[in-house]
Amino acid sequence: MVVLGLILLIIGLVASIPILTTIGAILLVVGLILNVVPIGGTRRRVY
Repeated sequence: MVVLGLILLIIGLVASIPILTTIGAILLVVGLILNVVPIGGTRRRVY
């Protein structure tokens, strides 16, 4: 989800399409939050 958000954000900025930039930023933020916060368990993430 983070990679997809980053790709959409870059495409939106290069092509100057604001809806792609917005969707890309939202996906990027949600992906980072889901990666940091463990949901459904206490599994430790290794960076």
